[in-house]
Amino acid sequence: MTQGADILIILLICNAVIAVIYLIVSIIGYKKNTEKLRNRNFIILFLCMLLCPVVVELMCLMAFIWYKVFFSEPVDLEDVIFSKDRIKSVVRAQEEQERNIVSLEEAIEITNNKDLRELMMNVVRGDIREYLAAISLALGSSDSEVSHYAASVLQDTLNNFRMNVEKMRQEAAGSQDNKSEKLSELIDFINPVLEQKVFNDMEQAGFVRILGDVADELYDTAPETISSKQFKDVSLRYLEIRDFDNCRKWCDRAEEYFPEALATYTCRLKLYFESGNSEEFFAQMDRLKKSGVVVDNETLELMRTFI
Repeated sequence: MTQGADILIILLICNAVIAVIYLIVSIIGYKKNTEKLRNRNFIILFLCMLLCPVVVELMCLMAFIWYKVFFSEPVDLEDVIFSKDRIKSVVRAQEEQERNIVSLEEAIEITNNKDLRELMMNVVRGDIREYLAAISLALGSSDSEVSHYAASVLQDTLNNFRMNVEKMRQEAAGSQDNKSEKLSELIDFINPVLEQKVFNDMEQAGFVRILGDVADELYDTAPETISSKQFKDVSLRYLEIRDFDNCRKWCDRAEEYFPEALATYTCRLKLYFESGNSEEFFAQMDRLKKSGVVVDNETLELMRTFI
């Protein structure tokens, strides 16, 4: 054999040895990483080493050197901010879009019949429980098709609501391990519909009693699981049907568990406002001023109205 052939054979043998060593090292290294082992990319590179002797090894070596020279230094993160509290995003107002946005109630009042039909179709595609009060306005539409469709949607939705309330009450009554969780879910299911006042007075009052019974049961079972919002929701629903005694009871309970929550102060202010108790109203307002609790616009407006 010639000297050139001997050198070629030696190169092929060395190449094969390097490829086998790479395969063994890869299998051992990836043994703990099942995802990489499952991908088997190293097998493809092993086969490339066998089919393209020396070339593949040189490419891998050059890539390694390139990485070490240009990408091995640690990244300077001194000026990078990861805390969300320190980020202030400035977004340009979408003036054209905001000019075209109106409330659903206003759209029902001013939209022509053709657009109103399309609006109703778009509304009922989602969760319409949040828009029952707005849909009820469409009952008086001059377009008989819209009013009929609104009546049909409301009837079906309210019938489903009645059945689901009864079903959820039975599930909560038969539950032992997660009874408090089911009762809390039932409160959050009933309240969004009641606060829209889509039932007649008698049925509205009946569902408020059901809401109160569920809340009482949750209070007797696990009062610590009741949120400040739920205390407020139950008390306000009683206030809307002029049941001042039960409203006061839930205001007292809210004060016991959330004495420094704005909702606790607001519930009492609304109770004294509706019952005409000016002395207690101003006393509660003074307590709110001294508490240091941040007051929202709704509470400020309530204070101005009474004053």
